[in-house]
Amino acid sequence: MFQQVLNPVGNLFVTWLIALIPVVLLLLLLAGFRMSAWLSTLIGSLVTLLLGIAVWHMPAGNGIKAYFYGSLTGVWNVDWITFWGVVLFNTLVVTGVFENFRRWISSHGTRDVRVQTILFAWALGALLEGLVGFGYPWAVVAPILIALNIPDLDAIRVAAIANNAPVSYGALGAPIIALAAVTGLPLLALSSSVGHIVAILAILPPWILIYLVSGSRGFREGWPLAIVGSLGYILGQYPVAVYLGPYLPDISGAIVCIALLLVLLRFWRPKTVLGYGGTPVPPNERDDLVAHGLTPAQIWQAWMPFIVLVVVVVLWTGPWSPLPKIVPFKLSVDALSSITAGKTVSAIFSWAPFVGGSAIFASWIIVALLLRTTSEQLTTVFRRTWHQMWGALLVGFFIFGLAYVYNYSGMAASLAFASSKIGTWFLIVAPILGWIGVALSGSNTSTNAMFGSFQNIVGKLLGFPPLLLPTLNSVGAEIGKPVAPQTASVGVSTTRFVRKEGTVIRYNMGWTLFLLVYLIIIGVCCYYFFPGIMNAPVVST
Repeated sequence: MFQQVLNPVGNLFVTWLIALIPVVLLLLLLAGFRMSAWLSTLIGSLVTLLLGIAVWHMPAGNGIKAYFYGSLTGVWNVDWITFWGVVLFNTLVVTGVFENFRRWISSHGTRDVRVQTILFAWALGALLEGLVGFGYPWAVVAPILIALNIPDLDAIRVAAIANNAPVSYGALGAPIIALAAVTGLPLLALSSSVGHIVAILAILPPWILIYLVSGSRGFREGWPLAIVGSLGYILGQYPVAVYLGPYLPDISGAIVCIALLLVLLRFWRPKTVLGYGGTPVPPNERDDLVAHGLTPAQIWQAWMPFIVLVVVVVLWTGPWSPLPKIVPFKLSVDALSSITAGKTVSAIFSWAPFVGGSAIFASWIIVALLLRTTSEQLTTVFRRTWHQMWGALLVGFFIFGLAYVYNYSGMAASLAFASSKIGTWFLIVAPILGWIGVALSGSNTSTNAMFGSFQNIVGKLLGFPPLLLPTLNSVGAEIGKPVAPQTASVGVSTTRFVRKEGTVIRYNMGWTLFLLVYLIIIGVCCYYFFPGIMNAPVVST
């Protein structure tokens, strides 16, 4: 069995620098040369494989197996779920169901910019993030806000900041599924730990959003919107994340949030109707938005796909279901750990045919049948999905190959061992790494794949609660989304800021740094005062 080498060049600092090469190269290709993500991850993964063989003395055959098993994991555990999530969303768009859903929500709002911001940017944005991710919440929400007379750049910023909290559970939980795959930590335990942090994080953004669109004046009467917006999302997100897993927290959080906001608006509305900037709307312009004009059957049809998705995924993936536990075969290659004597580090691909992606696939089939989707519509759906997703699917293949080789070869252990010399201060570094990773790579999923194992090993070396650093990595990554070039390029695609992502990123930067500091404070408090929520029983796989 291959024995990992902790310090292959005899100098720990030089070893640390060499171990950083794959990470720095990948981020340089993405952010510096603006190379496409799939090509960057391909080059980065090949360099990682060569370094593992040449410097860490990893047997070439074993390294290729580790790469292949990692790539299979990326395809089956992540690509399979994101692909069908986007297919489902595109089916709703092509059939007109999503437009009816948006019209129905719009009709229940008012002309008040604070109401529209919480309803669309926060609640509807979370629903879109949970279903699709990849910057689509910006692309859908920003034009809605612009139509409400919010200036383009401000509308994009509002959509981006609102998109912070839901990202860890975006694309039906893909980032946390990736984190579990590379760390070996139980999926439900990670979903729960991230759920605790996100629940605290989600308290703040609705207040920021109200301030951004209406200034300090907006707080005088708008505070019920911030309270119901944050608590509504948390009430739907938290129990699902803790007890059911990472697939539905955003969707359940968004649905509960929308429902509670609509209940609130039936019994309370701001006395002073404010437009953008906190300027009162003239009395002759205060009428409610245009009636939706939908029949009861159309309203049911607009809600039906989300109901089907929730029911199928809960029944399919919940702790009571035997389906995800069915594993016909595993492929693995082992190495002896360079850090823990007698312990093995394994690159494993477990083929479980009934993973979460299969539940989404089944949900889509039911929805497509109930909507009586035509063959022409299906052709459009799959053509559009392939055009949108082929690059992301390749990224899933290459980034997991990179991550598995990085861990199996011993590079992650060497980097973690050297980095652990920082001591307890690494608690501050962990979320910053996640923020940097997603700010440059554009993907929470890829960031968790790149840094997840490394964060996990550092946590073990420093004696941190086992879930803490991987969790801070994931949540730190979600906070960096508003300044990620790749996310911004999708988010601005429906506005006049196409190919002006730099302007948008600079405009978003200050608030993301503010939220990053907030996350660091949350992480420090969890470590010193509430370590139990990050110390759930975990078993490496």
